[in-house]
Amino acid sequence: MHPMINSGLMTIEDLADYLKVTRRTIYDWLKHNKIPALKLVGQWRFKKDKIDAWLENQSQPH
Repeated sequence: MHPMINSGLMTIEDLADYLKVTRRTIYDWLKHNKIPALKLVGQWRFKKDKIDAWLENQSQPH
């Protein structure tokens, strides 16, 4: 497992790998505020617990 993921913070690359999507998809979600993210020193980071909660939410029928 990637050390970044163990610390709970993921990069765009980590997240793309984790969600099995392309980085382009992640950037698209960021652009439309679809995904919980933090911007640290100009770099996007994602908290694993927030992503997991967001995924749970996505799977609920709307």
